[in-house]
Amino acid sequence: MKPYRLAAAGLAVALLGSLVAATPANATPGTPADATPATAAVNLGSGGADCPTDPATPKRQFRAMWIASVVNIDWPTKASYTAPDRIAAQKAEYTGWLDLAQRLHHNAVVVQVRPTADAFWPSPHEPWSEYLTGVRGQDPGWDPLAYLVAESHKRNLEFHAWFNPYRISMPDGAGADVGKLAPGHPVRENPDWAVAYPLNAAGSRLYYNPGIPEVRQFVQTAMLDAVKRYDIDGVHFDDYFYPYPAAGQDFADQATFEEYGAGFASKADWRRHNIDLLVQEMGQRIKATKPWVKFGVSPFGIWRNKAADPLGSETNGTQSYDANFADTRKWVKEEWIDYIVPQVYWNIGFAVADYAKLVPWWSEVVAGTRVQLYIGQADYKIADPAQPAPWQDPAEMSKHLTFNRDHPQVAGNIHFSAVQVRANRLGATDVYAAEHYSRPALIPTMSQLSAKPLMFPVLTGASRQSDGVRLRWRQPVDGLGPFGRAASYAIYRFDGIDLPGSCGFADAGNLVGTVRATDGPVQSWLDGTAEPGRRYSYYVTALDRLANESQPSPPWFVLR
Repeated sequence: MKPYRLAAAGLAVALLGSLVAATPANATPGTPADATPATAAVNLGSGGADCPTDPATPKRQFRAMWIASVVNIDWPTKASYTAPDRIAAQKAEYTGWLDLAQRLHHNAVVVQVRPTADAFWPSPHEPWSEYLTGVRGQDPGWDPLAYLVAESHKRNLEFHAWFNPYRISMPDGAGADVGKLAPGHPVRENPDWAVAYPLNAAGSRLYYNPGIPEVRQFVQTAMLDAVKRYDIDGVHFDDYFYPYPAAGQDFADQATFEEYGAGFASKADWRRHNIDLLVQEMGQRIKATKPWVKFGVSPFGIWRNKAADPLGSETNGTQSYDANFADTRKWVKEEWIDYIVPQVYWNIGFAVADYAKLVPWWSEVVAGTRVQLYIGQADYKIADPAQPAPWQDPAEMSKHLTFNRDHPQVAGNIHFSAVQVRANRLGATDVYAAEHYSRPALIPTMSQLSAKPLMFPVLTGASRQSDGVRLRWRQPVDGLGPFGRAASYAIYRFDGIDLPGSCGFADAGNLVGTVRATDGPVQSWLDGTAEPGRRYSYYVTALDRLANESQPSPPWFVLR
């Protein structure tokens, strides 16, 4: 095989043009790199809205699954506790989930690392999680969070650390008994911080009291420890703020309300204010610590029903505004968060909460804001005999993703949860993966997070091997001067040797892979899908850690 490339003179001109054009005079902070003009073999800036694209292969789409640790739902398994080498078993289980994510062309994982006021890392604030060893507070002998982040990044998957802010215990753990918490637990030292709820019931557990300012600051600090010490890409909250109400019982915070609730017309308004402060302050503290770390929340799918509030959705179910005191619509409008993932866990046509009514409603909520909308998908309902007939249809989930295409505000999906995705009941995972995740996709960019322009890569070689085509390239002036640092690369492949024009990069039809940047001047990637004897044109783009993309490299042609 003899590879061909652009003439040296042409490459020099392309590089010079990029240096001149990469920092235009009218550039503004936060402008995505792929929206600024540059001179190269192909200019992405000349494509865009005028290019025809295939909705089945979007160039940018957030794709992830939740990996839940509470009560060992997904990872690690209880079986790992008694494995001959527990640490090796848990590492192998986790990399198995990453293998699944890669096969499905996901680009992120959302992993629960603080399920019950505990930690999957050596925290100075809270005890080791019982879900690592089966024993509350027991040192597992390794740093799981460091491994989770590093292995995810090796696969070029964003790592979103999932925290539950206020839950302290589960019924099958410490329950409502402070004395069963791990030795040295903050609640043992400050029992007045906790509220047992519901009382005298099988499901009773402990919660931090959100109305105590000291508690709110403490839980933020405990979570921020992970942000400071680990290279995470996002902070993720689920839907548990105040606990879901139990019939005939109120959360026992009357004394706290009397102490801190002056000026509020009702306890409900005060509770919402407490959660507002948690979200607003957490977002501010994350950005003050690491401005590039994203902050997202996955609330219950209904904010308010239209019958209760004219701004609400055409639904008739539980309202997070009233049940969890979570004013999720406000958080979007105030832009306190970077993304929101409503758990729209109902089928299309479900009378109480119709997927086909909630997705448009949430799309309207985020419209005009900088908050991205992803949809939480209920893979756990597929083939469940207790669920309505649509969930017995292997195409139901794929229909959800098809419906999303008509709502451009929907920028991705997160599936609950990993074990259900892997179970592939009715073959439903295969169906939606084939119809919607057939190609890789880049993470959506966020204009509110600042970025520097990126120099495009320079391909330096391609060699035909028995297992495909091995590409090699360099990244000029990586992170130097006004240029950003490449965190990963996207590889595009076109049949033949015709120049594709900018529209060839408008969707993922020609995107064959992404790869994490490695240390050292030379980067490489193996195209294992290249067919022997076929002619190809390869291009590589650089992406920063926020997925802003450079112009494409000059091409490298593989003729045989």
